[in-house]
Amino acid sequence: MLTTDHLFTLQSVANPVLSPSNEEAVFIRTHIDKEDNKYYAHLFHIHIESGETTQWTFGKERVSSPQWSPDGTKIAFLSNRDEKNQLYILQSRGGEAKKVTDLANGVSSFTWSPCGEKVWLTGSVKQGKTITDKAEKEEDKLPQAYVVNGMKYKMDGIGGAGLRPQDQFTQIAVLTLADEKIEQFTTGDFHHGLAGISRDGSRIVMSVNRAENLDFEFRTPLYIVDVETKEEKTLVDEEGYYGGVAYSYDNRYIAYIGSDASYKNATHNNVYIYDTETGLTQQLTEMLDAPAGDLAVADVQQGVDAPGVVWTETNALYFQLSTMGDVRLYYADLEGSIFPATPEGEHVYSYDVARNGNWALAAISNPAFPGEVFFLDITTGERRQLTNLNEEFMREVPLSTPEAIVYQTTIGDVHGWIMKPAAYEEGKKYPLIVEVHGGPHTMYANTFFHEMQLLAAQGYGVLYVNPRGSHGYSQEFVDGVRGDYGSGDYEDIMAGVDYVLAAYDWIDESRLGVTGGSYGGFMTNWIVGHTNRFKAAVTQRSISNWISFFGVSDIGYYFSEWQHFADMKSVDKLWDFSPLKYAENIETPLLILHSEKDFRCPIEQAEQLYITLKSLGKEVGFVRFPDNDHNLSRTGTPNLRVERLTQIIEWFNKYL
Repeated sequence: MLTTDHLFTLQSVANPVLSPSNEEAVFIRTHIDKEDNKYYAHLFHIHIESGETTQWTFGKERVSSPQWSPDGTKIAFLSNRDEKNQLYILQSRGGEAKKVTDLANGVSSFTWSPCGEKVWLTGSVKQGKTITDKAEKEEDKLPQAYVVNGMKYKMDGIGGAGLRPQDQFTQIAVLTLADEKIEQFTTGDFHHGLAGISRDGSRIVMSVNRAENLDFEFRTPLYIVDVETKEEKTLVDEEGYYGGVAYSYDNRYIAYIGSDASYKNATHNNVYIYDTETGLTQQLTEMLDAPAGDLAVADVQQGVDAPGVVWTETNALYFQLSTMGDVRLYYADLEGSIFPATPEGEHVYSYDVARNGNWALAAISNPAFPGEVFFLDITTGERRQLTNLNEEFMREVPLSTPEAIVYQTTIGDVHGWIMKPAAYEEGKKYPLIVEVHGGPHTMYANTFFHEMQLLAAQGYGVLYVNPRGSHGYSQEFVDGVRGDYGSGDYEDIMAGVDYVLAAYDWIDESRLGVTGGSYGGFMTNWIVGHTNRFKAAVTQRSISNWISFFGVSDIGYYFSEWQHFADMKSVDKLWDFSPLKYAENIETPLLILHSEKDFRCPIEQAEQLYITLKSLGKEVGFVRFPDNDHNLSRTGTPNLRVERLTQIIEWFNKYL
């Protein structure tokens, strides 16, 4: 039977990267060390033809972002073996990896220059310093006051109250490998991103927003920069977020992924092609009413870093598309052909494509398969599994296979999944737990979810659906929740409950539970404030009061306007959307789980709800998780991830 401790058994297999010869590849395997209570990630090598897999790095570290040198003789990667990420280079025919940077704040990203003699990189630089300046000694320093001079002074996962310095900026630099000297390429008190490099190395694509006040600036302008002269040419400069740049093999075309601000953060991502000869930009995915990229939510894959697009030598390209609960690999060419290159029913969460475009490597998961690397023959549809790191888990642990469902609400078709208990017996009645995803603009997908499988192993049926607001469907569908929280989305979730109760006689209607995190936590709070149909609920990293959220969340001051069309001049509207307003109606026993360093949905949201319900004499529990942020369920401290799951199971066992 699957347990909480299988988090330590499951392996995350991701980020396959093909060598220039296309005869070999590397990928990253991440696992959790129970004794050390840490995540470790290592570099593995695959020989494509034989399928032989070999581990190339060891030790207590997290390796990320592997890249082959242009001649295929070396692998560069980032590693935190010395605490901060630094750049290492490993000879592809053996030997020890060599550390080639020692930056005070580490290396954020990098890319090889096509000459193979240099590496472009980015790192955080303190105002008035250069990227190569040594770190200041911390010993015997007195605590310093932190002067806030902007609204974006904290960020979940990075910190706040002085933990996210406003006097540090990301700069681009060039490392010459022969002498290991680093020359800073950019200057100025702005954050510079390295978005791409031309095939001949003469130009880079850089992201930088040079607005004086970034509080209400939601854009990532892209510039093509001449490496020799530093002359800039604008690639895109409009409201929205753009990146994932890749030059075609002939250097004529630049592909990139991004979204404008038509629907704020609910806008679909699209693939764009810029023609350097004509100066024209084509929106390649304009006719696909679904977002480019991977919008799936899961809890097993770690450190996934899929490319935005991959070109072939014939100027065709591949990219991910999130559609109808799948993340599929899509093919397109410049003449307008566009079609899926992988089948339905799975999650292609990272990939690379051969130069000729006929085959690919892809890390693939489905609801009953945690994920491995496959060789895909795109021309025939045949595939061959290259890695077997989760073989023992798959052989020994019985799993529940979700069944896809579709039902009608006022917005049209709503898609979801129903899971039977893992040890289901015909004729028995079972409790059902409804899971609600966060975002709201993410999506449940045909991917492996340890938490869902754990509930099924504990004897629960599980229902999870993509209500309006979820990505992976039409632009109208994903935009359908904005300005309407707690209305249409609530209808979609409850209609799903009614649908499965009518369709599956094994569900015990008297034993229903509900849980979710972030927006899913908001919906959990909202649901129990508007119906007593559920006998137990667990709300996680939730929102209870949109009025206080406006001022305490790292995104509150603009998220509320984007999602509710309301700000602090509209407190009545914010209060109407707040579950706390309806706390007196809550009769469902409610467990509140929250991380203490959550800056996205700060813990005061949980504290308000807990104290209010306690004061009203309601059945409520509260569990706080120290030193963790908004992503506890996915990337949090391992023992606390286990504790979180234990708390959920015990609460539902008690009341269901």
